[in-house]
Amino acid sequence: MTRRALVTGGAGGLAAGIAPALARDGFSSVAITYRETPPASTLKAIEAAGASAAAVRIDFLEDADAVTRSLSDAVRTHGPFDTLVHAVGPLVVRRFANATLDEYRVAFDGNVRSAVLAARATLPAMREGRFGRVVLFGMLGSSETRPFRGFSLYQGAKSALVAFARCVAIEEAPHGITVNVVAPGDIREKSLDRAQAFERGSRNPRGRAGSYEDVADAVRFLVAAERDFITGAVIEVTGGLQTAQEPAQD
Repeated sequence: MTRRALVTGGAGGLAAGIAPALARDGFSSVAITYRETPPASTLKAIEAAGASAAAVRIDFLEDADAVTRSLSDAVRTHGPFDTLVHAVGPLVVRRFANATLDEYRVAFDGNVRSAVLAARATLPAMREGRFGRVVLFGMLGSSETRPFRGFSLYQGAKSALVAFARCVAIEEAPHGITVNVVAPGDIREKSLDRAQAFERGSRNPRGRAGSYEDVADAVRFLVAAERDFITGAVIEVTGGLQTAQEPAQD
């Protein structure tokens, strides 16, 4: 089977580690999206792993029609895609009393609407081919709406995303499509405060913060062709932190 993946948010962060990993796993083509600067290093890593690489500029906070057109162009030019890894998801940390409507828009448009638009663009080809893998991203506790101070907008958006993924999972299951969520905990490369991530890592049952490789491993597991009976799941990549941690953390 020839595999083609669309990895959104590929200019950096989680997606920049996931895209080359898919190429190493045998995907023939990996297209990534970026918002500002074309991710030359990620494209090079994809090609070094043996896959063809392409970069598409998409700002998922733009007008929905503009995003839809850009996604349609990506599918037409570089697809059809049998795999969507949607790693776009701007982090908004603000106590609700101080949050603005613009921050609400960034949190929900960036995390939820962006996933809806990406899924709408890629699912038709998956249905036609009767095979597809979709991976979205939550956060620690998003499957159970675990509260964290300052995360009302971000956690609200991620919890909505989990609900969306689970509903689409059961709708698309008859077409051979799986839809799952990876929910990372503290990732040392991504934390707003690296010192805090390492300090919190010392309280993790595994004794460390997570890494991009930990998250990429979960994605690779879920998108494998033989993983056809896991759908609607939320895979917590937290080292057990979601079990050990008390709710309402700062």
